[in-house]
Amino acid sequence: MCEAHAYVLKDGKEEKVLESVDELVVEGEEIKMVNIFGEQKMLKAKVLSYSNPERKILLMPLE
Repeated sequence: MCEAHAYVLKDGKEEKVLESVDELVVEGEEIKMVNIFGEQKMLKAKVLSYSNPERKILLMPLE
């Protein structure tokens, strides 16, 4: 499996917000993520980076 874990960058530190993300949809300023277990998260954020080898999605909150 190639699911990635999603992190939010806060105060220079990465905070995990959702594991095993299977789907990521950008809807305007919001990002909807769904993991393999059906758990969903909506964040007002932008994607900073994605690393397939690290299985990592890095987001920056829009506040």
